[in-house]
Amino acid sequence: MDYFSKSYHPPGTPPGTLVAVEGGAEAPLSIRLIDYTAAELREQELANAGECQPYLQGPSNTWIHIQGYAEPAVLRHLGELFNLHPLAMEDVFNIGQRPKMESYDEQLFVILGLATTDDSIIKTRQVSLFLGEHYIVSFCNGNRDPFGPVRKRLQKNGKRFQSRPIDYLFYTLIDVVIDGGFPVLESFGEELEDLEVELLRCPTRDTLAWIHRIKRELLLLRRIFWPQREVVNGLLREDHSPISEGTRIYLRDCYDHSIQIMELLETYREMTSSMLDVYLSSVSHHTNEIMRILTIIATIFIPLTFIAGVYGMNFGNNSNSPWAMPELNWYYGYPLIWLVMIGVAALLLIFFKRRKWF
Repeated sequence: MDYFSKSYHPPGTPPGTLVAVEGGAEAPLSIRLIDYTAAELREQELANAGECQPYLQGPSNTWIHIQGYAEPAVLRHLGELFNLHPLAMEDVFNIGQRPKMESYDEQLFVILGLATTDDSIIKTRQVSLFLGEHYIVSFCNGNRDPFGPVRKRLQKNGKRFQSRPIDYLFYTLIDVVIDGGFPVLESFGEELEDLEVELLRCPTRDTLAWIHRIKRELLLLRRIFWPQREVVNGLLREDHSPISEGTRIYLRDCYDHSIQIMELLETYREMTSSMLDVYLSSVSHHTNEIMRILTIIATIFIPLTFIAGVYGMNFGNNSNSPWAMPELNWYYGYPLIWLVMIGVAALLLIFFKRRKWF
C-alpha cells in the first residue's frame, strides 16, 4: 500500500491547471445522473458530461456522480456547466488531497477520504462533493462506486427522500463516507485480537513486522479521519446558505459518528503502541530466560571442571614426594571422583531449585 501518496503538478504551474499525468487512468470513467422531484425520479448513465445540461434548467434536484478517472477535458466541461471554481477542479483532479471544505459564493466544495478494505489491505480514495442550489456533483476515483446504497434508498423510499431539499442528499453522501470508517476499524479490532494472542503465545520477527504494519495503517487513517471531523464540524457550526437548518440536525449525528471513529482509532493506536512494548518486553524476558539457563549450566560445571582440573595435573607419578596425589593410585579412585562430581552437581541443582532460580 502507498502511504501519503498525492498527485501534483510541477512547482510553478499556474493555479487551476488541469493537465493529464502519466498513469493517471486507474479506472474507466462512468457518469451517472439522478434527477428527482417530490413526485418522480429519473436515473440514467451519461455518455458525456454535456448530456446533463437539459436537467439543469428546471426546478428539480440533480445529482451527477463521476466515478473513475476523469480526463481534464471532462472536468473543464463540468466546471463550465456548473460554474465550478478552477482551484476546486484542480483539487478534484490531483487526488490525495487533505479533507477540507471551501465555500465559493453560493456553492460548497468538500473533499473527504474514503477508507476501504480489500483482502485485508487498507485502501483510501478521494471523494469530492460540490453542493449548489439544486444540484450536487460528486467525484470518486477507483472502480468501486461507494454511493450504491444511497441510490437504493432513493429508489425504495423515494417519496420521503425526494421531498427533502438537495442538501439532505449532500448530508447522506457525507454520512456514507464517514460511516465507511466503522467496518475498516472493526477489521482492525479483529486483527488486534489475533495479534494479541500471538504476542502472548510465541512472538517472532513476523509479529514485529505485523505490529509496525498496523501502526502505519492507523497513522494513515488518522491523517484522513482527523481533518474529516473538522470538515463536518465546519459544515455544522458555520453559516452556509446551501445548508438548511433542518439538515444541520442530521449533520450533528454525522459529527457524532466522526468523533466515535476518532476515539476508536486513538484506542487502537494506543493498543498497538502497548503491544510493541509487550513484544519488546517478551523478547527481553525470553532472552533473560535463555541466559538464566545457560548461567545455571555454567555454574554447575564450574566445580566439576575444577575437580577434573585438579586430578588432571599428573603429579601422582612422583612417589618420592610426600605431597603426591595418593588418590590417583586408589583402586576405586576413578568411580569415587565421579560420585563426588555427581553429588556436587545434585547439591547445586537442589540449591537452585529451593531458591526458585529455575
